[in-house]
Amino acid sequence: MAIARVSVAEDKAALVRSLRSSEASTGPFKTYADVVTFAAVLGFRNSRKVPITGFSRREPDPIPQDQFRSPFIIELIAVADVQDPNILANNEESDRRRVEIFQQYANGGFEILQTELSGIVDYSEHILLILSQDQQIEQINDEFDLSQFL
Repeated sequence: MAIARVSVAEDKAALVRSLRSSEASTGPFKTYADVVTFAAVLGFRNSRKVPITGFSRREPDPIPQDQFRSPFIIELIAVADVQDPNILANNEESDRRRVEIFQQYANGGFEILQTELSGIVDYSEHILLILSQDQQIEQINDEFDLSQFL
């Protein structure tokens, strides 16, 4: 069984290239797999799932699943999205569907990043700011809730 590859939307390819560290860029991520994973988690966290209308035909090329640091992130996001363990079946259709869900959340995450990083020169610093704001919101939500005693 061929393993589905993770692709990037054509209209987000330039952003993805700029987020990856290379000779031509000072992006905060080492690999395209890291960039896509961050975007997918960001999209999932913000319930932003956006269908892809056209895939990038050049850099970045579709990414094999084995290049992801934690290939299980694709499965985790898919099962959390559909709330059905059958999505984890070991067949081509389930594999294709998991990757499609992951790509859609990544595309949503890239839309968020496009907005957040518009006009920003130092992506690394601003991404850290996004993460720290998210952590502060989470801490506020985790505070003791007195409403349970009403």
